[in-house]
Amino acid sequence: MTRQDTDNYQYLFLNDIPLMDVRAPIEFVNGAFPNSLNIPLLDDKQRQTVGTQYKQHGQDVAIALGLELATPEIRKQRLQQWKEFINNYPEGYLYCFRGGLRSRTTQKWLKQQGIEYPLIHGGYKAMRSYLLQQLEISIQQIPFFILCGLTGSGKTIVLRKTSHYIDLEDLAHHRGSAFGRNVLDSQPTQINWENQLSIFCLKHRFYNPGSSILLEDEGRLLGRIVLPKSLYTKMEYSPRIFLERDLEDRVHIIRKDYITDNWPLYQQQYLDQAENKFNSYVLNNLFRIKNRLGGLLHQLIKSSFEEALQHLFETGESHLFDDGIRLLLENYYDPMYHYQLQKKAVKISFKGPEPEILSWVDSHSSLIPS
Repeated sequence: MTRQDTDNYQYLFLNDIPLMDVRAPIEFVNGAFPNSLNIPLLDDKQRQTVGTQYKQHGQDVAIALGLELATPEIRKQRLQQWKEFINNYPEGYLYCFRGGLRSRTTQKWLKQQGIEYPLIHGGYKAMRSYLLQQLEISIQQIPFFILCGLTGSGKTIVLRKTSHYIDLEDLAHHRGSAFGRNVLDSQPTQINWENQLSIFCLKHRFYNPGSSILLEDEGRLLGRIVLPKSLYTKMEYSPRIFLERDLEDRVHIIRKDYITDNWPLYQQQYLDQAENKFNSYVLNNLFRIKNRLGGLLHQLIKSSFEEALQHLFETGESHLFDDGIRLLLENYYDPMYHYQLQKKAVKISFKGPEPEILSWVDSHSSLIPS
């Protein structure tokens, strides 16, 4: 039975339907959807050339040029790649930017090979608009609780132990602090991050109607990712759950997250350059907050970290970082966090250590904050 073309975007995103993106590679890199694979009809140069002809001479001339550029060898290659995708994902769909010329050309070539494969009406542009619209609806409709706590409290650890949460930092590949960049600096584009977030929220609304979502307290920036204003505003005024953790436990959590677990990743990625790269990661990130620390405190922590780095490289042990981390927490992060929390003047619905937080969240997952 032949499947029909579709504009049921909700179905596509709720069910993670595989998508064949026939736009040019540069379009795909700038913004795409999860579960999509780029198998372009035209490469970047060909797309630019055809687009210029379309603007100057109209559609018929552009089509003729496109057919001329699609040599028998290129056509054979494209068809083979498309067939492989269709064999792997017979339930999928194809799309271009607006669901027009490139999508229908792809369909036509496939049909000449005896293959019927449906396209998405409106293409990328319509699906992107749909996700932006749905993200705003989700922000308005989903009740939020915000998990807060002093730096190093292990908020992300607790967040991931709950049933309904969004890990914004994980989606952004960034921990949201001066030391938050990951080893590959592989953050998604702003568009891709928003697409992922919107799909996540759409699924939550559909499969868990009425239930709240727990998010970690964040600033407006997660590395290069900017939280949408409506999301950030909603988070700012949502009730908070405060995670309590002893200072020494926080020091150990930070050392594990940023040093102990991170150093092997640098060794694996950079091999004989790992020491230089990791040294720069620690000291350059510290330098970024030098003005806020003040010259004396910055120099004190820098000296402590330099000694700790040398010890790490020689022995593999990371415990010497504790003194510098403790100085950062007591003299910079803790005072700053208390100040920011007081400025927000929002309701703290519950306060306690990890076991009590988890118990409270479990019993309030369907509670709409007042």
